[in-house]
Amino acid sequence: MLKSGKRFSIALRIADPAWKADLPDLGRYARRILRGALAAELPGNTPVELSLLLTDDAEMARLNTDWRGKPKPTNVLSFPAEDAVDPQHPPAYLGDIALGHGICAREAARARKSLADHFGHLLVHGALHLLGYDHETDEQAAAMEPRESVILAGFGIADPYMRRASGKSGAQKSSQKKAGKRKRT
Repeated sequence: MLKSGKRFSIALRIADPAWKADLPDLGRYARRILRGALAAELPGNTPVELSLLLTDDAEMARLNTDWRGKPKPTNVLSFPAEDAVDPQHPPAYLGDIALGHGICAREAARARKSLADHFGHLLVHGALHLLGYDHETDEQAAAMEPRESVILAGFGIADPYMRRASGKSGAQKSSQKKAGKRKRT
């Protein structure tokens, strides 16, 4: 289903009903978070589109295997439409984001936070990947993670990187998943 906002169009496909069972206002919440993340990063009235797939661990494992060569489910995957994005002139179609319910729910429980907050974090994380952010190196993580924290704070979601007292960067944390990339055909 495609819903348009003033500047952003988000195609949402819910392939795993467990998402709706655990987050009843899922569609509205996802769109609100994604629109907030995009508005924080894009200038003026730049119209953009993206798609969001909310699926299960089995499909996430297939996607992760196909695109990243890792045969296991992951929490979020981002597939930017272009390799490099100029935030001042982004492409009309940003790309695709996919999230797996089971792994997201387990991570939220393990971290003792709500699934809604963890879901919000992963949506922002995925959107930033579509805009060219990454966390493969300490320098990249130092640019990406504060942006995530600021955007999430605007929604009243706690900073997911506060536990950094150990001195580890996002690039070093095994709980952070690297997003796969592909070109849109």
